[in-house]
Amino acid sequence: MSATENSASEEASTASEATEAAGGGSGGALSGAEKAAAVAALAERIRTIGQQDGGQAPRTPRNPQPSAEGGRPSEAEAPDAQAGRRAQGGQEAPAGDAGASAPAPAARRPAPVRAETDEQRALALKDTAEVLAAGGAPADLTPAAVAAFGDGAAEQLRADPWAVLVLPGVRPEHADGFARGLLGPAAGPGDQRRARALVPWLLEQSALRGHSAVEIGEVTAGLDRLGLPDAGAALQAAVLDGRAMPFQEELTGPEAHAAGGDKDEPQTRTVLALERLALAEESLADGLVRLMSTFVPGADPDEGEDAGEGGGGGEDASEDAGESETTEADADTGTTEADATTDSAEPTAPTDPGPTAWEAAATAAPSTSATALIRAAAEHALITHTGGEAARAEPAALVRAAAGLGLRAWAATWTDQGRDSLATLADGPLQVVTIAELLAGTAGPGRSPDGTLALDLLVVLDAPLLDVELAATLLESLADGTRLVLSGDPGQLWSAGPGRFFADLLTAKACPAVASRTPDFGPIGELVSGVGIGELQPVEAPDKEVVILTARDGAEAVHRAIQLLTDSIPRALGIPAEQVVLLTAGHGGAAGTRALNAAAKARLNPGPGRFGGFDPGDRVVDSPAPGTARPARVLDGDADGLHLEYADGTRRTVPPAEAARLRHGWALTVHQAVGRRWPGAVVVVPGDAGAALTRQWVYTAFGRGERHLSVVHAAGPALLQAVAERPARPRTTRLRAILAENAAQAY
Repeated sequence: MSATENSASEEASTASEATEAAGGGSGGALSGAEKAAAVAALAERIRTIGQQDGGQAPRTPRNPQPSAEGGRPSEAEAPDAQAGRRAQGGQEAPAGDAGASAPAPAARRPAPVRAETDEQRALALKDTAEVLAAGGAPADLTPAAVAAFGDGAAEQLRADPWAVLVLPGVRPEHADGFARGLLGPAAGPGDQRRARALVPWLLEQSALRGHSAVEIGEVTAGLDRLGLPDAGAALQAAVLDGRAMPFQEELTGPEAHAAGGDKDEPQTRTVLALERLALAEESLADGLVRLMSTFVPGADPDEGEDAGEGGGGGEDASEDAGESETTEADADTGTTEADATTDSAEPTAPTDPGPTAWEAAATAAPSTSATALIRAAAEHALITHTGGEAARAEPAALVRAAAGLGLRAWAATWTDQGRDSLATLADGPLQVVTIAELLAGTAGPGRSPDGTLALDLLVVLDAPLLDVELAATLLESLADGTRLVLSGDPGQLWSAGPGRFFADLLTAKACPAVASRTPDFGPIGELVSGVGIGELQPVEAPDKEVVILTARDGAEAVHRAIQLLTDSIPRALGIPAEQVVLLTAGHGGAAGTRALNAAAKARLNPGPGRFGGFDPGDRVVDSPAPGTARPARVLDGDADGLHLEYADGTRRTVPPAEAARLRHGWALTVHQAVGRRWPGAVVVVPGDAGAALTRQWVYTAFGRGERHLSVVHAAGPALLQAVAERPARPRTTRLRAILAENAAQAY
């Protein structure tokens, strides 16, 4: 055991005794109140880590400052910013006085050393495969291990077998078996290397479920379930070496009431977060405040001249006043106006229009809600806009109006389909890209020399789908004073990644909010609106826009769904099968995507699956990253891979090494369908999905159909109960608390 680990164990002595009594060691079972007290003692101990002589602050900064590498991405860095820009961020623990006994932070795992030649890489793969085989791990993990640990993957795994937990799909029981295979009887449950791996693994698993932070009691309970003898020492060691960052937050509202305790004292909680997520939420909050604090609205010419500063009029006046002097100087030096323009290092941003111009644009807007949105954008840098599908015309109207006023205005959507459909809502050309295109620079306004996006107003639709890391990347790409409008439907599913950025921003009330009054029309819109307020009521559908069917079990649900896809909807409504999607709760189960896709393929495109399980003509979905799903059709296949044509008409060959991310695409999960709509949608509600159903899920699923929605319902009363009683699966985040603290001075 290292000196750091010994020191961490000594620091943990008091708390670990309490943790053992709560179930983490050999102590007897305690009551619920006693367990809560034990966790509270552990939380207090962790909060004081690093607090030494002289009242040194603990290593739990309210606003951890990223290093230079973690700041705003440069133009070259921007496309890859989300993946790893925060790995170097954070603050070091205070050193304390010379005589203090503060433990030094443990060394982080060194950056992996990459093989420089094909021969070196082949040798690394060979050595790693041998180590994995010696521990009984599958050889399929070899490429991932070398990608994670670099050229020294074999040595890393020999020295620390539990490091295998960072590889995809590996669970603690797998890592324990691998460690026993390499170490034999020496691989005990209390091994410090095991403890060191389990804490971040638990936090990563929580991140996969959408949490950007986890309450300390939940982490302790997770370690207990995994049989770690000293959960307290493991948690404190994780904090000391930076694998987890602790934060104390004051509870408000229902959370404070549920916590109970002394009513005269503020209720608090201690949460742990992975460094990258902690810094992302801090960076995100700082970015929002930066936009608001640096924004200066334009002024009318008369107002600008009277004030002598500020808006467009003042700037114009200053430029006019110096024009003659500049011209004379240029004449003396032989410099022409064209030369001056050519030599300019940075293009001049357009002058911000004044209130009169904005009001004229607002008055000319196509709806009262669009008018309200344009007026809000005239005066504020940050705005939230909420509404359903029909309300998307309002952000489109804002972008058009701002562009008409001379501003560099763009809209960004989650999917290519969203981009194309938004463009049709504007009364004329509209500058719109996907968020991925915007950040990668493959389309959109481009970047200024300082690396920020060259725009004055950005409207982001589908904002609920932004996780905290992607949102932070977006904010870091915006120049000071840029207007940002975040638009979305608050009833829809949140991001696939951790956090609930849009919901937290709405709850914190940190900026003006414009709620659309434009309803979604028709029977589908009426049904979805009812679900949004917790009611599942029948709607009149004279043209069969909405059809509700029941099924006894999963097998019957699959049969009915395939009948609707292949016969009933095309025959009765004229919507071809290729324009109808099947939606369900998950991939497995009697009525999951696997069962539905197998049945759909058998009916619509039977074949042997000669190209890795796929045949020409198959509908597939390509998922290059969590939360991203691109529907496509298989054109052909050969040794180079599968040749696909995507829904937007683009074509790509997916090499065999990436084919595992493809699935058949007649049936999707609702999470895969976010950001897209189809002329016809068949939503299958399996009987075994009752516990997973929420109002959010039902709302999102029912809204995927444009002209027709069929619901094959096999969940009994669970569907109605989910709509009425379970709005959404809760997520633990820190952003709302940070924004609430900053709201008073920011807005």
